[in-house]
Amino acid sequence: MARSIARLPSQVQRPFEVYISGVPQVEGKDYVLDGRDLVFEGRTLRKDKVSGWRWFLGAWGVGTYRQNDSVDVRYTTAAGRPAVAEGLELTSDDPA
Repeated sequence: MARSIARLPSQVQRPFEVYISGVPQVEGKDYVLDGRDLVFEGRTLRKDKVSGWRWFLGAWGVGTYRQNDSVDVRYTTAAGRPAVAEGLELTSDDPA
C-alpha cells in the first residue's frame, strides 16, 4: 500500500493543523503522527520538480502540469505567534 511521509520541523509543537494543497486534513482519518512524521497511508503525495526543458516550455505558454502536492502545517510559536511551515519535504513508500 502506498504511503507518504512529511517530517515536522522541530519548531512545530501541538496543537497544529495540517493541510494538503490548502485542504484541511484530520488526524486519525487522513494522517497519523508517528514521532515527528506525518504519515499519509494509502496516498502517494508528490512535489513537482520543474526541469529546465519544462521551464522553457512554460515560458512560451506551453503547460506541462503534473501532480504537485504541498503539505503545510499551521501552528503557534513558543512566543505565541501564529506561523505556517510550508511545503514540507515528502518521501513516499509507493510500491509502483
